[in-house]
Amino acid sequence: MRYWLMKTEPDEFSIDDLARKKVEPWTGVRNYQARNFMREMQAGDGVLFYHSSCEVPGVAGIAEVAQAAYPDPTQFDRKSDYYDAASKREEPRWSLVDVRFKRKLKRVVALSELKDRIELAGFALLARGNRLSVLPVTKTQWDFILGLE
Repeated sequence: MRYWLMKTEPDEFSIDDLARKKVEPWTGVRNYQARNFMREMQAGDGVLFYHSSCEVPGVAGIAEVAQAAYPDPTQFDRKSDYYDAASKREEPRWSLVDVRFKRKLKRVVALSELKDRIELAGFALLARGNRLSVLPVTKTQWDFILGLE
């Protein structure tokens, strides 16, 4: 089992939205490194569900990968904001995974709490200039972050 952090803007799709839907395809990732991380994911992997671009950015819940990577259909949909004219059905450029709700955290573990923690040295989320929406998380980082709940 591996662990990941997946960012979303809560006004677009929040942990409460995932709780209502139960399982949701993680569409619209258009960064190659984030896509490659999703291609490494396997069903059952843990996901820290992170709210970004909001008043209190931070880890809001736990999810799991419900289905390993497969082609993101929005890349072929001309009406989608995520349409990619260069992507071909026979060789899709973009992938997604399905994410399943596990639980909301008792409180949001805020980004401000995570910064400058020696226990999180090397954590990709805290790297200056990192804007990836999908990041790997070590078991030690996972346990530490959830311990802050």
